[in-house]
Amino acid sequence: MIADLRKQFNANFRPETYQALLDHVTAQYNFKPNFRIAESPIFIPKSLKHQLLEACEDISDVIVRPDFRELSQGAIVPGLEVPGENPHTVFLQMDFGVCRQPDGSLIPQLIEVQGFPSLYFFQDLIARSYRKFYDIPENFHHLFGGRTSEEYVKLLREVIVGDHDPENVILLEVEPEKQVTAIDFIAAKHMIGIEPVCVSQLKVVGKDVFYPKNGRLVRVEKVFNRVIFDELMHRDDLPREFYFTEEHNIEYAGHPHWFFRISKHTLPLLDSKYVPKSYFVNELQEIPEDLHNYVLKPLYSFAGSGVIININPHDIKALRDPENFILQRKVEYAAAIETPTEPAKCEIRMLMLWERDAPRPTIVNNLVRLSKGIMVGVRYNKDKDWVGGSVGFFEAD
Repeated sequence: MIADLRKQFNANFRPETYQALLDHVTAQYNFKPNFRIAESPIFIPKSLKHQLLEACEDISDVIVRPDFRELSQGAIVPGLEVPGENPHTVFLQMDFGVCRQPDGSLIPQLIEVQGFPSLYFFQDLIARSYRKFYDIPENFHHLFGGRTSEEYVKLLREVIVGDHDPENVILLEVEPEKQVTAIDFIAAKHMIGIEPVCVSQLKVVGKDVFYPKNGRLVRVEKVFNRVIFDELMHRDDLPREFYFTEEHNIEYAGHPHWFFRISKHTLPLLDSKYVPKSYFVNELQEIPEDLHNYVLKPLYSFAGSGVIININPHDIKALRDPENFILQRKVEYAAAIETPTEPAKCEIRMLMLWERDAPRPTIVNNLVRLSKGIMVGVRYNKDKDWVGGSVGFFEAD
């Protein structure tokens, strides 16, 4: 998005350097990521950076409101209430599509907000890898708050592990080794010493929870939760003793309730120039005449599943549970990233942390996804180059 930097990067790009980067990432933990890493990072100018910062503050203003828990109570799915909810979320991330205004300038538009952790560990690894193999200007950064990578990992350790022995803190998932994001779990183990554990491996004795390690059972005191209930509920084949809805002697870094509270359910509550208007379908008094300008999204899904891009009135009338859907005004991503083939669109995810006793969350890192398809996602970008996971380097003030 910075024309001279992009032109210089593209001119200097060599496939063998890109392959060396991929080999380096794989060699770090002897594991090849299960998703495509893009050929390039993106370079974000100060103007767009300031817009992203302002957008994050606008949205955070709603999430830190004293009545937000009351406003979001309807997001908790009946029967999935989990004991031990924290006063606020620990992890917060905001996805913005980079769009173009009528005057040709760029503006971020919110796609989704999530009270759930993302690739906090891998994103530091891939940023350092891009910098190792490519000529990234010194006045561009991927981290915020003036942190170095060492300080960033220390912060993650404080937030996730805290005063506990890392052996008593686990990263909990459904078959973590099979997840697309498995590289992040492995990076977390190496960076802060916590084990990725499948929910089926947990043993429950009274209210205490244990996991097997090297032939012994180790007590779990804290859970870094990466389990998405939508996936877990479809795994009837998974034997388990641990159920989130039961009371256990554990605390959460990322309590499951915040996955629901801060989600698509939050979008209709937001009012900002960076947020496309959204509506709960069951609260619509009439179907918009310009329905082609909206997308229909289920509240409780992930990775884009169930989204209808080209809606007709029948799609809405046929919903059996309209209270579980929103209409969100479409945004058109700008093909703003020049590549050697065709320009790419991008989505920028701002990764945030809300530390204990802090008044509000702060931005710490970022994630970028490059796309040439009609949507961001693997299924829309097959057989395309200069697409996939990436990171943004932000121009310093």
